[in-house]
Amino acid sequence: MAVVAGLDDRPPGREVRDLPEPPRNYWRLVGPGIVAGGVGLSSGEFVLWPYIASQVGLVLLWGALVGVVTQFFLNMEVERYTLATGETVLTGFNRFWRHWGLLFAVMGYFANLWPGWAISAATLTSYLIGGNPTIIGVVTLLIIGFSLTLAPVVYVALERLIFVKVAAVLVLVVLAAAYAIKPESWAALPEGFAHVGTLPAGLGIALVFSAVAFAGSGGAQNLCQSNWIRDKGFGMGQYVPRLVSPVTGMPQANDPTARSYIFETTPANLDRWNRWWRFANVEQLLSFVLMTVVTIALTSLLAHSTVFGQPDLPNNVSFLRIEAQQLQQAVGPWFGVLFLAVGAFALFGSAMGIIDYTSRLAADILKTTYVPGVSESRAYFWLVWGMVGLGCVILLAGMSQPITLLVISASTGGTMMFLYSFMLIALNRRMLPGAIRIDRFRTAALIWSTLMFGSLAILTIYTQVQTLFR
Repeated sequence: MAVVAGLDDRPPGREVRDLPEPPRNYWRLVGPGIVAGGVGLSSGEFVLWPYIASQVGLVLLWGALVGVVTQFFLNMEVERYTLATGETVLTGFNRFWRHWGLLFAVMGYFANLWPGWAISAATLTSYLIGGNPTIIGVVTLLIIGFSLTLAPVVYVALERLIFVKVAAVLVLVVLAAAYAIKPESWAALPEGFAHVGTLPAGLGIALVFSAVAFAGSGGAQNLCQSNWIRDKGFGMGQYVPRLVSPVTGMPQANDPTARSYIFETTPANLDRWNRWWRFANVEQLLSFVLMTVVTIALTSLLAHSTVFGQPDLPNNVSFLRIEAQQLQQAVGPWFGVLFLAVGAFALFGSAMGIIDYTSRLAADILKTTYVPGVSESRAYFWLVWGMVGLGCVILLAGMSQPITLLVISASTGGTMMFLYSFMLIALNRRMLPGAIRIDRFRTAALIWSTLMFGSLAILTIYTQVQTLFR
């Protein structure tokens, strides 16, 4: 094959094809940003940030804005690579060293095998209907396992669930803004963004790190933007088969011809690229950034209006039960029930999304790097049930404090973000044609991400070691 203009420095093993034409109706492609925000729309929004607001007020909301905006740039550099190649970023990382993808997949698996989301959903459910949260959590994990491995096309099932979840959360926050948030809380909101860099006393650095890392997505979830936009058919992802159930789906994900692609930097292809890139940015800004910031602010305002300043407030997830009781008194019994029900459903949706993307990332690496003869769908099946099984064992062994499990997950995930932030710079500078490489502004944003998450990771590890040896 002849050398193509603009692609003489492309990595080996890529097939040259034209970039697909963006659809005339972009609405059918809206989804990955909502899935990204929707999967993350729980641990941070319903547990960590409201908990912080219940303890110290709204003074740390600036950290949520910093975390979400930083993750927007991370998500877009993940999407850049997959839009241009149809290849996931983990497979791209393997072009530097064969085992980078496995390292991140293992770290993601470790970060997410702690079932903090499932036990949080179970705890809120127990407040509604009674029962043992641990048993409810185990049942929740089993339901998730069956749902993910029996859905004919996994992404479609997950997207539909997340769309319903996001709609429910939006209904809740709109009603909260109308009926439950007090004027004094609205007045305190600007202060939450006025003192950037100020950390309130009384909060551990691990908790702060967890909240910033989980503001939006966090950890391995940002990397899964590759897999989600590819399954949705963004850019060169249209040439790659989707992940399906090995039980009920058509065997398209087993296609052995799936490869990495690249396009010639002709005027026609660059025009298509610019339209794809513009749409992807707008979709992330509106569905991920805006939705996440608004939701964190409103759920924090709700906690501030109901439980901030109360003496002897518990420093665990049971503060949500007290918040629900306060809402019942302030608005009506129906609103307290709605608050707990939406919270439980949101956390359930996140638990499903997290098990999906963790298993999806690992299955992709196993298929492309280590066992190419194995079906990606079948590897995904076993990885899902591995997480479900380990989660059940952890809960039955007695590790069932939601905030502790979420802090463990977020601390590991934030360390991952430090590592892959600077790797995305290298990937999108060295592995793409010059016309579509990462520019200086976005490079600076990822350098900031590397420094921020690196500093937080070091501080968290140092604090945890100090605590261990006291």
